[in-house]
Amino acid sequence: MSATPELQCAMPETPAPILLTGFEPFDGQAINPSWEAVRALDGETIHGRRVVSRMLPVEFDASLQRLRELITAMEPALVLCVGQAGGRSRLSIERVAINVIDARIPDNAGACPIDTPIVPGGPAAFFATLPIKAMQAAIEATGIPAEVSQTAGTYVCNSVFYGLMHALQQRPGVRGGFIHIPYAPEQIALHPGTPSLSVEAVANALRIALDTALSVDVDHRIAGGAEH
Repeated sequence: MSATPELQCAMPETPAPILLTGFEPFDGQAINPSWEAVRALDGETIHGRRVVSRMLPVEFDASLQRLRELITAMEPALVLCVGQAGGRSRLSIERVAINVIDARIPDNAGACPIDTPIVPGGPAAFFATLPIKAMQAAIEATGIPAEVSQTAGTYVCNSVFYGLMHALQQRPGVRGGFIHIPYAPEQIALHPGTPSLSVEAVANALRIALDTALSVDVDHRIAGGAEH
């Protein structure tokens, strides 16, 4: 009589994580609220997936290299990059990244490219693959101001956004996008009269944005265009 093989219990697979990135301080600021808000979510579970928060340098070349390394190492299900846009009064959920760098100020490594492609020979632009209007509606439903933005600028934020979407072309099914946030209140001493939003409010908005992005497959059809 042959021995009965022991039954082995299969270990459940761990769902692919969410990669959430913010930036280090730049342009003489002591903090960058994008990182302060992003790191508040590190280790949380949203829609069954663990959030992994990482900081990117405010450097054109190094930020893209770091982002690609993170995507390769983590194999995330979704990537959301977050950056500061001083002067904006709302969370700006970006629609499109363009293939150009036109730096107003040097990055943290001293580079100041002008009219330079992010990816030579790459497409002129990429669209976010997140449900941006559903995210806007869900955030605004909690009283936090949000908008769909038609421009991510031409600095490191746009470069990272474009680089992200370019990298995800090789990873079908992985969704990605970018959100700009206003200054934090503690930064306003250097920018009197400029709009601000607390890091706590931004962190709450990011939770909502991620939950919506993971639960909505087809975006809402809501008017959100710009006249200029």
